[in-house]
This record gives sequence, C-alpha cells and structure tokens, in this order.
Amino acid sequence: MTVHQDLRTSTFTADVAPRGAATTEEHGTAAEWWRSAVIYQIYPRSFSDSTGDGIGDLPGITARLGELHGLGVDAIWLSPFMTSPQKDAGYDVADYCDVDPIFGTLADFDTLLARAHEFGIRVIVDLVPNHSSDQHEWFRQALATAPGSPERARYIFRDGSGAQGEEPPNNWQSIFGGPAWTRITEPDGTPGQWYLHLFDSSQPDFDWSKDEVKEEFRRILRFWLDRGVDGFRVDVAHGLVKDQDFPDYTPDVDAASMGGEETPAPYFEQTEVHEVYRDWRLVLEEYEGDRALCGEAWVSSVEKAALWVRPDEMHQTFNFQYLETPWDAGQLRGVIDDSLHAFNSVGAPSTWVLSNHDVVRHATRLSLTGENPQGSGIGPDHPGLPDRQTGLARARAATALMLALPGSSYIYQGEELGLDEVHDLPDAARQDPTWFRTAGERFGRDGCRVPLPWVADADTFGFTAGGTPWLPQPERWKSLARDVQRVDPDSTLNLYRRMLALRAEHDLGLGQLRWLPGNEGSVLMFANQDVTVLANTGTQPVALPAEHDVLLATAALKGAEVPADCTVWLRRHAG
Repeated sequence: MTVHQDLRTSTFTADVAPRGAATTEEHGTAAEWWRSAVIYQIYPRSFSDSTGDGIGDLPGITARLGELHGLGVDAIWLSPFMTSPQKDAGYDVADYCDVDPIFGTLADFDTLLARAHEFGIRVIVDLVPNHSSDQHEWFRQALATAPGSPERARYIFRDGSGAQGEEPPNNWQSIFGGPAWTRITEPDGTPGQWYLHLFDSSQPDFDWSKDEVKEEFRRILRFWLDRGVDGFRVDVAHGLVKDQDFPDYTPDVDAASMGGEETPAPYFEQTEVHEVYRDWRLVLEEYEGDRALCGEAWVSSVEKAALWVRPDEMHQTFNFQYLETPWDAGQLRGVIDDSLHAFNSVGAPSTWVLSNHDVVRHATRLSLTGENPQGSGIGPDHPGLPDRQTGLARARAATALMLALPGSSYIYQGEELGLDEVHDLPDAARQDPTWFRTAGERFGRDGCRVPLPWVADADTFGFTAGGTPWLPQPERWKSLARDVQRVDPDSTLNLYRRMLALRAEHDLGLGQLRWLPGNEGSVLMFANQDVTVLANTGTQPVALPAEHDVLLATAALKGAEVPADCTVWLRRHAG
C-alpha cells in the first residue's frame, strides 16, 4: 500500500535522537548476539507434554523446536527444570545440577540443547540463586545441626525476638504474603531459630556473605556452561544480599517517611550484590563464545536497572519499567527515552518485554482498568476486564512497537497466539503459593501459566496425549490454537512471523531510534534503520505518513488512516 503526502522535509531529521543513543557498532561489539536477540521464554510445565502426565517436559520442547525456528526467534530461555518438589513450580530447587524427573533427564536436556543449536537457536537456562528448596541437601543439613554450625551458616538463620525468641527477628513480609520468617524445631526438640524466606516458607534464602555459597554457584555455573548453554537468566537478581543489620521495614510507611520517594527494601538492591555478578562475569569469560547473563532485577527505575549491566557485570537485565508502562503514547515515549539513555550510558543494550510467567498477559493487561499489582493476578470478578477484541488489538500493536525498537526483545510463550489471561480458573485448580499464603486474597500467577493450545480439534488442544493438563485450558482458546492460526494469513501467529522476519531483514535490533514529526498526542512515530514506525494509542484514526510503502499493520487500514490501537511499519516509497 502507498499513500501520497510528502514528508520529505522532515523524515528522519526533525527530532533529536534519544539521549546517548548509539548503534551497537559504536561499541565495537557487533558480533554479540545478545545485543539484538529476540528471546522466547519457555515455561516448561505448560509448553508441550510428551509423556501424557499433563505436565510439559524437555522432550516436548525438543519436538516443537521447529515451530520456534519457523517463528524466527534467536534464543530460548527455559524456566527452571531442575530437581524440585515443585512447591513453586520449579523455582524451589533441590538439586541445581540435575533435571527433575517430571521434565526428563540430563540426556533429554543435552538432546534439546543440541537440537536447538542445529536450528541456530541459543539456549538460556534459569538460575535461582536467592534461595533453594527446603528439600535441598544443604538445608536438610542445616536443620540437623546446631545454631552456629557451618551447615546452618549457608542460610540466613537468626535468633528470634521476645523473651523466649518466640517472635520473628524482624517484621519483614514474604513477597508471596505472610511473614518472611519461619521458626524451626531444633534437633533436640526445642523451639529454635528462625530462617528467612523472602518467598514461600519452602524456599529458604542463602546467605551470600559466605564464601561457600559463592563457590557453590561458581560450580553450578560451570556445570551448565560445560554442557554448552549460552547463558543464564538470574532469578531475583536484585535480592541476593541483605542488609546485615536486618532492620524492620514496612514498605508503605517507609516510603511515606521519605516524602513518598521509593526507597530500596533492606533485602533488595544492596550494593554488595554487584560483586556477585562481577565474579560470575569472570566465570562466563572462561568459556568461548558469547555467553550471557540476564538479570531479573525489579528496581524502581531504568537508571537503577542499568547498574546491573555495567561492562563487568551482567549483559542484560529485564526492562520492567517498560513492561509496566500503560498503552499511552506520552508515557511510552518517556520510558523509551529513559531506557535508551540509561542502558546506553553503560554500553549495554536496552531490553524490551511485555509478558512473562509472573505477570498478567499483555493481551489482557494493556486494557485492564482497576488495580493490578505485579504478581497478584486477577480473578473472575476483577473490575474493568476488557473485551478480548480490544485487548488483542492493543497487544498486537504494542508488540509491533516493541519489536521495532533497537535492542533485545523477549517474547513469552503463547503471546504469539494472542492468548489472554485465564482469569476465570476454578479456585480448586489454582496452584500458585501466593493464593494459599494470602488465603485467596491474591490470585497469583496461574492465569498466565495455562498450557498452550496446539491443535484446535484435539483433546487438551494437543498439549498432552491422554493426560489432564496441570491447569485447565479455557474452551475459548480453541480458535487460537496454533494449527488454526498457521493457515490464517491475518492471524496473530503470522503477524509475529512477519514482524520477526522484517526485524531481522532491516536489522532493527542494532539500529538507532530517531523520533519524527507527528510524534505527539496519542501517536508515537519514529524511524529505526530504514523503517518508519507509527503507533496509534488513541481512540481516533490518524493519517498515514505520505510516500511510504506499508510493510505491515497490526489491524486493517482504512484508506490512508491508521485506526485506534494499531501500529504500522513503513518504508519510504521507492517508486
């Protein structure tokens, strides 16, 4: 499609580049794949089940790698598949150097890794260093030994307060709800010390001030690097080190005391945590190839997030400020500028992400009204649930905007099908520890973790052969199954395939964003390489820029207008 209104006097020149914008080549690191990669997150429990037990597994992933190759991703990130009692869906690790039997074996992992590499897909594994499972051998030893023992020193044990130590050491609360401390019974049967768990009580926190803990994780890194993995996604990367004074902390009260400014909790964002990642960076540099670290660092600004990706630390960190930005042009402009400036200032690529296994899927979230705190999830009576058509339109438009930005992007499994949040799960089906620790007050993250639909007319939509999925799939997903979308040229799946192909063809990940005239009000308009991008976040159609060919549009265009909740990619007309 071509429209005819001349913008030759303004295209690519009228606005300054974002503060500090630079191409990858300016850093001399064009060969580093992670600077521009599109990375696809696989949540193994919910991707594909090869055994019929209702839980996805590694052979199931291997069998579907061709689909991801066809989608056009550069790498996959596997959420935890290590040995675990599965009290937090694998984020409670009992053995960091083995595969849990529900997912397969180490041989299955090696097969997956080799097959992915045959497709040219790199593999990132999830590492959980903040805490282990309470079934980990180290924690069993800690419980069996006396206070002050070397075994107990690997974790954060403290005496309680109160006359008999009957109260927790401080007032810290678990991220999943309830107290962050649990009291143990000592080997002699008496009430004993308390251990810290920032998450579930089955997930005791390691003490990262101890050299033995540091050395153990060097060993774990090398175990997986020796097998050939391409990197690690680091869980709770902001939380390993705690304030050793263990002061009381009440988030709302402490923020108010600082005039409303957000202050780091004493268990997050401690300066010493950066020494851990400097040490890990040295481990990765022992190996050939570009091995990468990506941090899950929930911090209060992109400027703070950039501290995790200084040249001698991690390679990437998730841009959660971008994920949490609503579908609003002004706010998006601000976070894009801030992100490019902050990450470029330390020589790192910005990352972009809209969905993952911990947040409400963006096909629902971007149209929600009402509160939606991270990790809380939504239920059947959530106020302001959007109609699915509006939610999907915004999701498609937001993804097209994201994939046109320079840097690296993350895709969460199922978003390429336009899957919405399953907000209406039966209470009896829920498994997230947040649901139980808050007595149902918070729904948790199950709604974004429901198993994928592969085949519309198959039982369980082809997810498992003969089994019952570990979370029930909604009937409405039948029309979103991959086999249906594969043959529909206008499907969300085929839109993603076109976007990733064009992103690679035009090398957008290594480009430089330049704002263009028309970038105002509800419209975002910028250039990257030879592609012009226009996103309409408003409620009224806007005019297409002139003398351009349309490369793709996330919704049907009407003449020379871009409808509401639509993003278009264009190139100046060559004719």
